[in-house]
This record gives sequence, structure tokens and C-alpha cells, in this order.
Amino acid sequence: MATFTVLHVCMGNICRSPMAERLLSRAVRDRVGEQGDQLVRSASAGTGGWHEGEEMNPPAARQLRSRGGSDEGFEARKLRGDFIDEADLILTATADQYDYVVALRPDAAARTFVTGEFGRLLSGVDPVALPEPKPDDVYDRGVAIVAAVHLLRGNDGPRPGDDLDDPWGRGDQTFQRIGDEIEDTTVPFATLLLP
Repeated sequence: MATFTVLHVCMGNICRSPMAERLLSRAVRDRVGEQGDQLVRSASAGTGGWHEGEEMNPPAARQLRSRGGSDEGFEARKLRGDFIDEADLILTATADQYDYVVALRPDAAARTFVTGEFGRLLSGVDPVALPEPKPDDVYDRGVAIVAAVHLLRGNDGPRPGDDLDDPWGRGDQTFQRIGDEIEDTTVPFATLLLP
């Protein structure tokens, strides 16, 4: 049984992308329990390596824990080409990071989206057109969702409101808003992937 892999990308990999990584993991576990870890792998990386090996930013970790996620064992890492190659879906915090990913791996463009863009387009996916929602078909269902969202995107690019603001150095209210925006994508995606 193939595992569907989602890669979340931001700048330093200590705020937005680790929150997204762990909030998607939590949303998947909410749907199917511990089995979710075998069905969906959620990972993250940053376009810059200056925080490599560091823990999650404290306000991001607090926000994550308040939503039932865990920051345990997290270590920031710098984005590499093989991370992109292994991912079935790449969600970036901003359009600039989308451009960075696609410049590194042009063949990843069809499975790379700004987080808010993916969440916005996800509601247009017809669940009836997707493979059956059985554990053995989660990978195929995920690939079909990504293809459907790519089709819905067409030639349109992300909108300015699709970006997740960088909350680094800002207060808990900003981190709370970013957490809400991340969950506006991760929870509907987990629900569609694992109904």
C-alpha cells in the first residue's frame, strides 16, 4: 500500500510549514486514527537553511498544541530536490515559494500549489469522480484530488489572498490566524481524502 506524501514549504521551516505538517497529520488521525500515519505522510521544509535542526518557533508550537497537534521531535530542514521528487502534493506558504519549488523541479508544477489556493479550489472537486475511499485506495484518491485541483486551476495563478503571512516575530493572534488559514485547507483535504 503506497503512502500519499504531502510536503509543506515555507521560508525557514519553523513556523508555517511545520504547523501545516503537523495540523494535516492531526486532521488525518482525526479521520482514521493511528492508521493515518501509514496512509498519509505529512512533511515540511524551508527554502532557507538558517534554522536547520531547530525546534518549531515557540508560538507556532503553542498554537499547534492548542489545536490537538504535537510539536514533539520536530527539527527544521532545508528543502532539497529529492523532497520534492518524493511528494505527491506540495503546498507552499506563498507564491514566491511556489516559484522556488517549480524553479528547482519544473516537473512538479502540476502538483504544487500555494496552500490557500489549494484550499480555495478544493471545494470544486467532485467526490463522486474520485476513486473509492478505501485504505488501499488512499494513494490513488490523493493523486486524483491533486489532478482535479490542477485542472480547476487551469491557467490561473494563485491570488494574493492565497498566501499565508509570515508570522515570525509577531504575536499569538497572528499565529492563531495562520493556524485557522492552514486548517481551512488541511481539514477539508483530510475529509475529502478520507471520508
